[in-house]
Amino acid sequence: MQFGLASTPSRMGKILTIVRLWLVATAVALSLSAFTTGHVTPRTVLNRLSSSSSFLTRTEHWFNQTLDHFSPYNHDKFQQRYYEFHDYFRIPDGPIFLKICGEGPCNGISNDYLGVLAKKFGAAIVSLEHRYYGKSSPFKSLTTNNLRYLSSKQALFDLAVFRQYYQDSLNLKLNKKVENPWFFFGVSYPGALSAWFRLKFPHLTCGSLASSAVVLAVYNFTEFDQQIGESAGPECKAALQETNRLVEQRFATNKKEVKALFGAGELEIDGDFFYFLADAAVIAFQYGNPDTVCSPLVQAKNAGNDLVDAYAKYVKDYYIGSFGTNVQTYNQKHLKNTTPGEDSADRLWWFQVCSEVAYFQVAPANDSMRSSKVDTKYHLDLCKNVFGEGVYPDVDSTNIYYGGTKIAGSKIVFTNGSQDPWRHASKQISSPDMPSFLITCHNCGHGTDLRGCPQSHLNIEGDAHNCSSPDAVHKVRQQLVEKMDLWLSECQATTGRNYI
Repeated sequence: MQFGLASTPSRMGKILTIVRLWLVATAVALSLSAFTTGHVTPRTVLNRLSSSSSFLTRTEHWFNQTLDHFSPYNHDKFQQRYYEFHDYFRIPDGPIFLKICGEGPCNGISNDYLGVLAKKFGAAIVSLEHRYYGKSSPFKSLTTNNLRYLSSKQALFDLAVFRQYYQDSLNLKLNKKVENPWFFFGVSYPGALSAWFRLKFPHLTCGSLASSAVVLAVYNFTEFDQQIGESAGPECKAALQETNRLVEQRFATNKKEVKALFGAGELEIDGDFFYFLADAAVIAFQYGNPDTVCSPLVQAKNAGNDLVDAYAKYVKDYYIGSFGTNVQTYNQKHLKNTTPGEDSADRLWWFQVCSEVAYFQVAPANDSMRSSKVDTKYHLDLCKNVFGEGVYPDVDSTNIYYGGTKIAGSKIVFTNGSQDPWRHASKQISSPDMPSFLITCHNCGHGTDLRGCPQSHLNIEGDAHNCSSPDAVHKVRQQLVEKMDLWLSECQATTGRNYI
């Protein structure tokens, strides 16, 4: 019998209701036992949500996490925030879905397609905030020295420790000894963590979804802009490139006026300004809104209107306006701020970029979609300026440790959207026990399988009807369900249980 696709027998209804009420009543005890996603640097990998209705829950819980998992002498702890959602949980032996939070404050469990999967499989959902981000900061000051425990390796051990803590707590509450089957989920950097967790801790999860998972650390990520050009198409690409040329031309004579035109007068470093301009276009393709940038530019070009003015209007109305980007995100003065807060994610993610994964989105030598000022030197100067000497992304060591796109894992589903520039840092070729699915459509971008279209802001339950090809999304989702059903069922062999 396959794992989670049958309904709970009706005769269990009263028992389930009583147990659920008991769980709610005792949730406080669980949260007191010790220590998504909002704003994140747009130039990295976003995980944006909109209003409170986008969450299944926003009730915070805490437990004590180990600060340094690799030292036998450092026993310091910090409080780490997490969330739980039990409305669909088939007590006592339903699966537990762990949704990994990433490079930003984790403000609850978002109501995307994972909620649909939880309902289908009778699963509980838990979500752990990434160390240092949001309210899970070990230190009161984010100096470079205090960031030495911020890494993907420490984050993976956080997930392992939390998984054991939560399972033990659940067993105690339900008076049982057998573990529940777990399945891990993540999009983007959390997607990479999901894949890496299954690689490093295969005994702790039945499988993983690695959605738009950036598993390959890349020093000079020229493929990023090449994909933007392909996603834009010939006409829009030409308009974007001409716009960039005209902006640089005007910038050379009056940079103050140009920065003000785009609402970015506070960006004193020229590279910061041109990074901001490049990201403003990138975000439209990455998150399934290509027409928001292409339509006004192509129309302006065809009508002989001022392309710079047309792009400035798009940047201010959409990128800063409806998308909600804070220009300070690109300001290196802001990145130097060591006081923890909601905006600390910018500094924190750049530390991970500068110390571990790079993803330097540099201008290709030919056919570039961004200013040539955004080059390798710009990124290395930023790392040095913000964090000091000695912080350098050793991407070779990162890829040796995890395997990059040659990751030697099992029971990992990789998914990518066809228009997403980040897919070139993901595993796009299937291998035994690690299928890779590409969702192809005009507005299929970052995390389409869980988020639907467009990918920002969030669509409730990952609604895919606005995707240019909903069938392409549904097909990949069905393939995911089949793999989850198989792998969760195979977990029965280790416990001797029958879940249905």
